[in-house]
Amino acid sequence: MKSLLCAVLLCLVGLTSVVAKTPGEVEVGGTLREATMQGLNGPARKLSDFRGKPLIINVWASWCGPCQQEMGSLERLAWREEFGKMTVIGISTDDYPDAAKAFLRKTNATFNHYIDSRLLLENMLGADRLPLTLLVDAKGRVLQKVYGAREWDSAESLALIRKSFQTSKGRP
Repeated sequence: MKSLLCAVLLCLVGLTSVVAKTPGEVEVGGTLREATMQGLNGPARKLSDFRGKPLIINVWASWCGPCQQEMGSLERLAWREEFGKMTVIGISTDDYPDAAKAFLRKTNATFNHYIDSRLLLENMLGADRLPLTLLVDAKGRVLQKVYGAREWDSAESLALIRKSFQTSKGRP
């Protein structure tokens, strides 16, 4: 309960520089480890199933207001034709699947979402405050971590996505 309260406060206050790394966090430049994800609006999948094309991972919780604010823009991003060679997924940090499913219904989110009630992904991705969005290359390497809500289909965000994925193509 104490950690949940801290997470809520960090989400609301938006602290960025005083938070320590999460246990087992993969930092920018590192490669994500294997994890099995329990589906919220589809079947369970392994994180490695998404290798082979760029991936955007959004970490959210049903109680997080900024998470609710940005979900519509992530939905629009997921269905943009120009980004057809990229996948967008959501990871809920909720303890209860029913709360997460209610959030998906409320926000009309249709792209693939998973729940991480055991904190494995939350810790690996570095979700010590929400929302968190990761840009991951086709090999599973973390290119960017963006904390806080944003309009993911805005010109600024689209430029960040293009630049991140184009830059990663030149890396070994």
